[in-house]
Amino acid sequence: MIEAVLACGVRLQDTIPGMNDSTAFSNHFLIAMPSLADPNFYRTVTLICEHSSEGAMGIVINRTTDLAIGDILQQMGIDTDHTNQRTLPVYLGGPVQTNRGFVLHEPLGSWESTLSITDTLGISTSRDILAAIGENRGPDKCLVALGYAGWSAGQFEREIAENSWLNGPADRDILFSMPVEQRWHGAAKLMGVDVSTISGEAGHA
Repeated sequence: MIEAVLACGVRLQDTIPGMNDSTAFSNHFLIAMPSLADPNFYRTVTLICEHSSEGAMGIVINRTTDLAIGDILQQMGIDTDHTNQRTLPVYLGGPVQTNRGFVLHEPLGSWESTLSITDTLGISTSRDILAAIGENRGPDKCLVALGYAGWSAGQFEREIAENSWLNGPADRDILFSMPVEQRWHGAAKLMGVDVSTISGEAGHA
């Protein structure tokens, strides 16, 4: 049973250390190089939601759990009879705080706890956004994830320099529309890279 999936009334910036001054990597895809053996990130695509001198935070967008959005809504006591999003998958957003829910969504809307990634894209952690999804009045596009990916101060930059990742501007079609199994190749292709033909010696975009 998932308890308190979303932190009601708590600002997202207060729940994750380092989420303050954004820098150039926010709203970028971080694509695992083929040589990255860490099972938490093997062949993953992560949307970087916030990046500062204190660290970085992102949501993995190409790993799904066995849960659907309807399961999360039911566990939170939210009616699912009216939503057309009940069968959408819930993603494994990363290895940190996997009992906590995060909703990537577009447009931003007005929710109790939202971090703006761009002028139109945000990430929310308050219950009200899931209640709205249950009533079919939520954001036009959304991705619900359990957990997030986090990097400590300097770790993110070091891994980029070590060629563990490709990185480049995020794409909404990949984030919300492309089939999950195609996102790793699709995100790399967006940067002109065929990840199936390269080794860990390649650099970042």
